[in-house]
Amino acid sequence: MNLKPWVPFLILISTLVTGLYLFLSPAKVSLPPAAGPPLDTASPAAPNDTKNAPSVLDAGTGLIPAAARTTDLAARAAQAAPPAATAESIPPAIVLENVNRAIRQYGVMFGGNPVGTNPEITAALNGGNPKQVNFINPEAGMRINENGELVDAWGTPFFFHQLSGQEMEIRSAGEDRKMWTRDDQVAK
Repeated sequence: MNLKPWVPFLILISTLVTGLYLFLSPAKVSLPPAAGPPLDTASPAAPNDTKNAPSVLDAGTGLIPAAARTTDLAARAAQAAPPAATAESIPPAIVLENVNRAIRQYGVMFGGNPVGTNPEITAALNGGNPKQVNFINPEAGMRINENGELVDAWGTPFFFHQLSGQEMEIRSAGEDRKMWTRDDQVAK
């Protein structure tokens, strides 16, 4: 039996059956809370013009007017947004790992680690490189002091030790702010 002539008919029937099922189904799908601004940005209505803004389907009750939707989405977005992290709120071990990651990224891009003293390495990571790429992200806890040095979570300059062209040891003095003591943190 040749099914080729029946394929368009079968597709049409399956589409109609699926549409009827979804239309007549009593179960409603609940939507996850919005994590950002409304997605209907292609709408010609201005943000505060709720008279011409389209309504959206609410999973539980039907249509919601745009005016109510805007307030509801703003409230849900405010609840869903995590508090902004500050350099001081990032754990010291994470700051150290973020500096280590920046050095590894530099190494991948340029075929080797930045070399020199802390200020020289910091300058290379901060855009003083052949491609002028900035690898330092203050939001990741990476801070530079007034001497141009990358500093740990306690404000002490990191100690960079080249192990090879591809590997570097990074040492944080730790909470006591003294190098080579028990509380030092090290990343390789």
